[in-house]
Amino acid sequence: MSDSFFVIVSYDIPDDKRRLKVARVLLDYGGQRVQRSVFECYITPRNLIQLRERLHNMIAEREDSVRFYRLCGVCQPLVERLGTAEPIDAPGLLIV
Repeated sequence: MSDSFFVIVSYDIPDDKRRLKVARVLLDYGGQRVQRSVFECYITPRNLIQLRERLHNMIAEREDSVRFYRLCGVCQPLVERLGTAEPIDAPGLLIV
């Protein structure tokens, strides 16, 4: 998918209510939970901007941390997984 990015989003949010809201927003944007506070997403540039804005507006900047790691097409196959970790599938159709 040349018009989408593979992004890993991780967060550390001590407040249960805000943490749940962040997880729901990530699910809304097609994120797939791969760890308790780590999501992998295939996302368009426009949706990535919207996602960042939504998360920025809901977190407490002095308490919470959200990180976005964008992996290029060359780097993505180099991700190493151990145990039950499985790669997520690229979407066949991406609605923007």
